[in-house]
Amino acid sequence: MGDGQAPDAAEHARLTEDDGILTVTIDRQAKRNAMSPQVTETLWLAANQLADRDDLRCLVITGVGPYFTAGIDLSSSVGNRPGNPETEHTHPGWNFRRNYRSHHLLYDEFEAIEKPIVVAAQGICLGAGVEMAVSCDFRFATPQAEFGVPEVRSFGVLAGSGGTSRLTRLVGPAWGKWMAMAGRRVSAEQARQIGLVHDIYPAETFLDDVYAFCRDMLTAPAEALGVAKLAIDMYADVSDRTAQRHIDRLLVSGMINSPDCLARMARFSRPKGAGTGS
Repeated sequence: MGDGQAPDAAEHARLTEDDGILTVTIDRQAKRNAMSPQVTETLWLAANQLADRDDLRCLVITGVGPYFTAGIDLSSSVGNRPGNPETEHTHPGWNFRRNYRSHHLLYDEFEAIEKPIVVAAQGICLGAGVEMAVSCDFRFATPQAEFGVPEVRSFGVLAGSGGTSRLTRLVGPAWGKWMAMAGRRVSAEQARQIGLVHDIYPAETFLDDVYAFCRDMLTAPAEALGVAKLAIDMYADVSDRTAQRHIDRLLVSGMINSPDCLARMARFSRPKGAGTGS
C-alpha cells in the first residue's frame, strides 16, 4: 500500500513505486476493474504525490485481468463529492456536475503535471478509461486491448469527461464520431493507426516493455521533459505558426544556460587541438 492510501482504496487499486516510477494498478476483476470512488481516490493520491515529490519522475496506470477498466462503476456514486440529500431531487443536474468534477479536475491535473503520465492498457478499456487515457501523455496496449466510448448508445449521454472533446482533439473528428457518436470499438491495432495508442507490446512482456520505455525517457532532464509537455499541449491550442515559433525561442532561451543543458552540451565539445579524424 502506498503512503496515505486508505485500506478500502487499496482493495480497489494498488499504489506502488520503484526507482522514481509510481504505479497505480486497478484490481477489481470481479467488477471488470470499474472505476469506483476508491479508484478515483487512489488516482488523486498518485497525482498529488507525482506533483509534489521530486524523486518521483513518472506515473504508470495499469490494470489486472482482461479489462483495463469497463468505465465508471454505476453501482456506486460517481466521483468523490457527496451530494446534498436536500437538493438531489430538486437540483439533480447541479448535484451531478458537482460530484462529477472529481473526474474532470483529476484529468485536468494529469495534463497540468509537468511529468509524464503513462497508461498501460493490458485489456479492454471503455468509457471513463478512455477519458482518462486521452488526458495522459503516452498510451500503450497489448494486442488483446480494445477501446470504446459507449455512453451515447448505452446511456443516451455524451462521454463528458474528455471522452468526446479530448478524444476528438487526439484522433480527429472522423474517428471521434466513429467512437463517441456511433459507439464503435477499435482494436489495439486500429488504435495505433489512428493515434490513440503509441505502441503495442506483447502481453507476456507488457509491463517490462512499458517500464523500459519510461526508464529510457527519464534519462532526459526533468526540466526539459516538463517544458516539452507544456509546450506541446500549448501548440495544440495555438494555431498561429508565428506565435508558436516565438514560444519556441522564449522557452529555449530560458533553458539554454541551465546546468543540465550546459553539462550535456559539454560532452559534445572537442578538446582544443583535436583532429577532425577520417
